Amino acid sequence: MRPLKLFLKKCFTPITILVVPHSKSRPFQVKVSFVTLLAFGFLCLTGAGYVASVCVDTIEYYAMKKELSYLVQEFDALKSTISSLKKADIEFTRLLSLKSRNTILETADFKDTGALDIESLKKQVNESIRSVFAIRKFIAEQKDLYIATPSGWPIQGEVSSYFGQREHPVTGERSMHTGVDIRAHSGTPVYATAPGIVSFSGWTDGSGYIIVLEHGYGFSTAYAHNKKNHVAVGQKVKKGELIASSGSTGMTTGAHLHYEVWKDSRQIDPSPYLKETK
Repeated sequence: MRPLKLFLKKCFTPITILVVPHSKSRPFQVKVSFVTLLAFGFLCLTGAGYVASVCVDTIEYYAMKKELSYLVQEFDALKSTISSLKKADIEFTRLLSLKSRNTILETADFKDTGALDIESLKKQVNESIRSVFAIRKFIAEQKDLYIATPSGWPIQGEVSSYFGQREHPVTGERSMHTGVDIRAHSGTPVYATAPGIVSFSGWTDGSGYIIVLEHGYGFSTAYAHNKKNHVAVGQKVKKGELIASSGSTGMTTGAHLHYEVWKDSRQIDPSPYLKETK
């Protein structure tokens, strides 16, 4: 019992703390018990530990918030990309008459834990995007080629002479006929069979008044023996636009239109290109 009393007496024994200011002020004393000093030290250490714990939690919170924000942005980007791919897939299915493809959903890597492999999905999305761009480029090129390809009849009439070897109706000599002759009354409207630019509009001795159009992708068309040309060199024309009136100028035996199709600077048979109804 006596040792406990001595311990308690020491704990409550006052301790004098002398405070000496660096100024001219007089020193002063503070008396506190040993227990109070221990309690104050314990509270200081506990408070410091709590503050440190709060600081660590705050740092971790902002780090997690930043990572979450990044993941949200990544998912938003992937969602937007997948939406674009779905729209493109619908468009290509319509244009190419193919079955719908779900490449991303079929090939996405899902781990056994159920977590989505973002990097794998991003890689496959990027591959799909490159494939989409290649298909879009191919379709755009094919569309431009389709538009540049002459099609339809340049004039209302009947074919009187086809492409190939024949006896010339004026000279009687056997020679290559480089186009088709379409019989029509003088003054019948002549129309462009594809959009293009007029590269020649004028007179030649053999063809009379003639017009040449450049359509791109190596295609050109010529319209000869016109009574009158209605377009000038450098003028842009649309498919089906009036460019001339038929006649019998040049070396002819009657009113008709001599129509030629050129591909890569070489005359080809125009007959396959007269595929639209007259």
